[in-house]
Amino acid sequence: MNQSGKIILLHGASSSGKSTIARGVQATIDEPFWHISIDHLRDSGVLPSARIRNGDFNWGDMRPQFFDGFHKSLAAYAQAGNNLIVEHIFDTDGWLSDLAILFAPLDVFFVGVHCSLPELIRRETAQGNRQPGSAEQDYRTIHRGLSYDLEIQSELSLEENIEQLISAWKSRKSPGVFARMVSNQVCINRFRSREVCAALHRAMATCATQSSGWRPTASGWPTWRRWLFPTGSNCA
Repeated sequence: MNQSGKIILLHGASSSGKSTIARGVQATIDEPFWHISIDHLRDSGVLPSARIRNGDFNWGDMRPQFFDGFHKSLAAYAQAGNNLIVEHIFDTDGWLSDLAILFAPLDVFFVGVHCSLPELIRRETAQGNRQPGSAEQDYRTIHRGLSYDLEIQSELSLEENIEQLISAWKSRKSPGVFARMVSNQVCINRFRSREVCAALHRAMATCATQSSGWRPTASGWPTWRRWLFPTGSNCA
């Protein structure tokens, strides 16, 4: 069986320089890596873009399935043994947590790509193929509250950023940010389940007491707790 591939995940605003950095890393790093982004799919003609533009199809209706498939395909590529450099913009609620679960068994190095707002706007205008204002919207929202394994400034020299990223990737420690996110999500889900169990226990007690005078005991709770918080869990 092939060993799972590794993922370098670049997250930054539109026009922040993710593609340039990804190409540079791919050309320099001492292992073979695919370079994957939504732009590659769009520019290759995978989507019926002309028919979306002329109104035959509604992109808003297609978008959730498209990104769900894209995210699952990334996990499939890596699980088959392929190393990936992935560009992404987490501008939709749920995408980051979805990928954290999909990437749970994988080695993921999460990189925040930053750029000043004036430079983002200059690049967006110069490229001419970006929705005006998208870079500024990303700048103000997408990094908020996030932690990274590495953060880089794309206005530094490309060579400096490539060297910094590869060096940090080679010296990465486990668990990384994505692994910790998965652990936190498991804790949240279990806590919610614990709340449901407790609410159910209270409801059963109320109904039974009102009807027959029966009083519940706590004898069932240790079994629930062992399932919700197994030995060694960091959420116990």
